[in-house]
This record gives sequence, structure tokens and C-alpha cells, in this order.
Amino acid sequence: MELIYVNTIWVVIAAAMVLFMEGGFSLLEAGFVRTKNAVNVTMKIFVDLTVGALAFWLIGFGIMFGDDVFGFVGTSLFGGPEKIELSIALPSSAYVLFQMGFAIACISIVSGAVAERMNFKAYVLMAVMITALLYPISGHWFWHSEGWLAKLGVKDFAGSAVIHAVGGFAALSIAKILGPRKGRFNSDGSANVFAPSNIPLASAGAFILWFGWFGFNAGSTLDASNAALATIAINTMLAAASGGTTALFLTMMKFGKADPSMTINGVLSGLVAVTAGCAYVSQWSAIIIGVLSGIIVIFATLLIDNLKIDDPVGAVAVHGFNGVFGTIAVGLFDSTQGLLTTGSFALLKIQIVAALIACVWGLSGGIFMAKLAEKTVGLRASEREEEEGLDMSYHGIPAYNELERFADLPTSLYNFEKSTGIAVAPPKTKKIVG
Repeated sequence: MELIYVNTIWVVIAAAMVLFMEGGFSLLEAGFVRTKNAVNVTMKIFVDLTVGALAFWLIGFGIMFGDDVFGFVGTSLFGGPEKIELSIALPSSAYVLFQMGFAIACISIVSGAVAERMNFKAYVLMAVMITALLYPISGHWFWHSEGWLAKLGVKDFAGSAVIHAVGGFAALSIAKILGPRKGRFNSDGSANVFAPSNIPLASAGAFILWFGWFGFNAGSTLDASNAALATIAINTMLAAASGGTTALFLTMMKFGKADPSMTINGVLSGLVAVTAGCAYVSQWSAIIIGVLSGIIVIFATLLIDNLKIDDPVGAVAVHGFNGVFGTIAVGLFDSTQGLLTTGSFALLKIQIVAALIACVWGLSGGIFMAKLAEKTVGLRASEREEEEGLDMSYHGIPAYNELERFADLPTSLYNFEKSTGIAVAPPKTKKIVG
């Protein structure tokens, strides 16, 4: 079989795995938020996959991979990029599909950080802007052959900086401007914990993301005959496992209990951090990167809380902070150019610059989008909408039909709140588990 056919099959499958990660984002966020907002986070993922996909196909791909202008932006391939020239045997359509999955992932990072209080119209606007402009412009700098950072020699194999740091720090600035959920922080600065609605659901989302990440990282070879495929896959697995292990044991030591949400985010942090260097580092280095990412996510989460920034799913700590760390880690652990492996400081300097650029670009882009939404469609849900829950306010349907659930119980045992449809046990009655 000719190589082009094998590559086509491999890249299309890898693209499908990356797009399937959106199911992981949906379940993860639905499990981490309160029940009254589970439909809303799912609908935002549908916005990513529909509106976001079209915006990237029409505009974003051309800005990212079109004819270069001074290393900063592309100016061709708009409205149906069918004739892109690739250096490997692969149809352009397969490449566009794969890159589309990456663009969609970038906006989905923002989705979790702004959960439970953002105006749905504002999110639609941001999905368009991130997939059409924010991500593609920085992607051009890093991944276009003529991009100014690419010419410096930056190494970001599958996007710790391009996707995760940019998306994570855009999420940080948007969440800061948006403000915390009502009741999240007290006047004395202390934080109230909003318990996740469904940890098993969030875990299922994490498992799907973990599975899709093999397509995310290994698929970035674009070449089924590339011998590095196995190395990339094992490094991806080892970093995820060590990130989760570290978070698991650290929470046991720090809090006295094995925290499931921190363990989930430890796994995801390992995946984010190794994404830049999965093709360049050894297996032992991948484990070290994972261990360090598991430490970073815990203390970054505490830092964000101390700054009074409300991030319901920990997206900034997972993607933003570990995207930056993963980018810098390449300069430390790269097998041929890393400071700790060869003693050379040259690559590390370039990676630090790239990480800083990704942070600044994400932060400034997030500020611009938040302010634009504020002036046009409105950035934040109203107090009434937030109190009622965004599921009913914006979509007219709850995630779980509680009236249906308790319909067969004697009415003397349970009363029903007409406004919410939630069964409430009357005073001094024995609680019945549905």
C-alpha cells in the first residue's frame, strides 16, 4: 500500500480521536459543575464543534498556514483550504481536519474556566474569535515554517504553548474580568467550596481525554511510518500516570484524603506538560515532567483561589500553568539540546521566550475578547439567570428530570419545588434515596 494511503488512514483516525476529546471535555465539565449548569457546559462544547469548526475552516486555517507576511500571519487558504503544500505524503483535507481538532480544543479550555456564570451569547462570540483569530495567529508564529518563533528554533511538538498556554491564560484573564460565581468567595477572602455534581462523570471525561491524547500527540507526526510514534505514545502515558500519581499522594499528605478532582487534574496536567516534548525527551524525562506537573497543578490551583479568580474545573492550573511548564521543560530535558541532558542553555532560552509570548498573547487576547463581549452581547449572565441555573435560563431544560425520578413515590413523602422541579423532603420525614 502506498504511503499516502497509510498516512491518510492514520491522520484521519488521529483527528477523530482528537475530536472525540470534546466528549471528554463535556463529561469532565458536567461532572465538575453544579447540576443546574450541566446542560450549559455541554452546549458550549457543541458550540466549539459546530461554530468553532466552521470559523477555523473559513478563516483560522488560512491565518495559521497561509502565505506568510513577516512571520506573523497567513494571508491565503481562506474559505476551503484545499491546496496546501505538505512536506509529507498526505492529502490536505486530512491535515485540515486534524488541525481543526486542535483549534476546537483551545476554545474548550476556556469553557471550563468560565462555567456557571457566562452569557451564552458571549461564549459563542469567543468561540468564533479564538478559532478564527487568537489561536491561529499564535499558531502561525510557532508552527508555520516562516513563523518568527519557528525560525528561532522553538520546539513545541503538539502544542503545550500553542494550544494549552494560550488557551489557559486567555481563560485566566476572561475569568478574572467575568468575576467569581455568586457566593464563591467571602468578604474576608476565604473561599466556599462548591461540590462537584458527579465525580464518576468527570472521571469518565478524563478517561476519554486521556485516550484522545494519544491521537493528539502521536498524530502530530502526520506519518504512520515514523518510528517516533511508539516513543511519543509511551511518553504520553508515563507523564499522565506520574502526574496523577503525584497529585494523588500529595493530596493524601496535604489534606489527609485522596482527592479525586486533584487526581484527575494531575493526570491531565501530565498530559499537557509532555505535549511539547513528547517526541524529544526520554521516558525517564517524561516521568519527571509528569511528577513536576502534578505538583504544579495543586499549588497553582491554590494560588488562583488566593487571587480570588474562580475556575470551576481548574482549567488555568491544568492548561495554562502546565502549558508554560511543558514548553520550558523541553529546554531542560530535550535529548539532544536540553540543559540537563547536554549542558547547553541555548534551547532553554528560546523555550522560555516562547512560553512568555504564549502567556502574554493569551492574556491580552482574553482581555480583548471579554471587553468586546461586555460592550456588545453582554459578558455575564444576570443574577437571576445564575441563581436559576444556566440550563433553564439559556436552554429551557434541566440535566436531570427530578420530577420524573420521584414520580412513583407517595406524595406524602416528598414535596416538589415547582420553580425548580427538585424533590424536597418535608421536615421530620425519613429521607428516601432515589
